Amino acid sequence: MSFTGARQYPATRTRRMRRDDFSRRLMREHTLTAADLIWPVFVLDGEARREAVPSMPGVERLSLDLLIEEVREAHALGIPALALFPEVEPAL
Repeated sequence: MSFTGARQYPATRTRRMRRDDFSRRLMREHTLTAADLIWPVFVLDGEARREAVPSMPGVERLSLDLLIEEVREAHALGIPALALFPEVEPAL
């Protein structure tokens, strides 16, 4: 079936998904920047507390006052989001 006056692919490529800047960035391939990342942080109650996570070498749980420095570092690197993982009592 042919439409009068309509050109067929590949002569015509529709761009409906690329109209807005957001859509263009979403559809772009092979681009990874700090703005695409989420920084996972592990949180515990208290003040000035730092505790190793046994199952993840080099990773620590931080109290909220120490977490503020991590947030500043993430912001300085251009990372737009944090994923918070609070410490939960084993009984829960």
